[in-house]
Amino acid sequence: MKQRKLLMIVNPRAGKSKSHGPLFDAAAALSQAGYLLSIHITTAPGDAAETARREGGRVDVVVAVGGDGTLNEVVSGLAELRRPPLLGYLPQGSTNDFAASLRISGDPVEAAAAITRNVPQCLDLGRWNGRSFLYVASFGAFTRTSYAAPQAAKNALGHFAYILEGMKDLSTLRPYQVRLTAGGENLDGEYLFGAVCNSTSIGGLMKLDPQRVVLDDGLFEMLLVPSPKTPADLQSLVHALLNQEYDRQGLVFRHVSSIHLETEVDLPWSLDGEYAPSVPVVDIENHRQGLTMLL
Repeated sequence: MKQRKLLMIVNPRAGKSKSHGPLFDAAAALSQAGYLLSIHITTAPGDAAETARREGGRVDVVVAVGGDGTLNEVVSGLAELRRPPLLGYLPQGSTNDFAASLRISGDPVEAAAAITRNVPQCLDLGRWNGRSFLYVASFGAFTRTSYAAPQAAKNALGHFAYILEGMKDLSTLRPYQVRLTAGGENLDGEYLFGAVCNSTSIGGLMKLDPQRVVLDDGLFEMLLVPSPKTPADLQSLVHALLNQEYDRQGLVFRHVSSIHLETEVDLPWSLDGEYAPSVPVVDIENHRQGLTMLL
């Protein structure tokens, strides 16, 4: 029988405070399961994507080892291949939102054991103006939080680092005027925050009910937070978000397959926690079951 080839793409900066011992144990477990292992240590932003693109066609499985940003890079590289290999994930970041949605263990050995069971699951893949994302594209309040928190703070504080950065944004919260169409519905307006996601957690701050999130149905969960008119309105919005009451207090929650957004203001985005610059027109599409992971 032909030996299966597996490439581990490892971000050494992710979760830097964690011991690397379990990673060696995970690699040993994958090798013992019959995989011919090769390991690439990333050296710069974009390296994971380029490595996945260059080497992905030569292996049977690519395993991303790092945080959600590393996973995003690997997925972006694989998405350019005509026949991408299977994807595995050993989460080593500070929040690992998507891993939580998929119930992937934060213990590398347990996550590696799941990969060796060789159970594939199809997942939807997002495209933001052609750029791939796996679980969330967001704009507005707290968006910069997901990529602005210093890596050292993320490693030391985890979710708390995101909350600290978000608190810094409160004094500068401002509405963003957008023209937005989703699922044939016109939703033009002023919003503090907007997101389309295929996950039960966004930035370690917001949670979606797992009963309302299906990861391979061709639909995103879209949440829009309108601009409050009074402090009382803001308090009500925060209460609704904290209690996952997404159908109340003027919040807009929909299941949609595509979104078209236009704006004349500076509107930076975050894709899986990675920065995406403001552009006047954004088209977001869901590619149903565009990716297959070993879980």
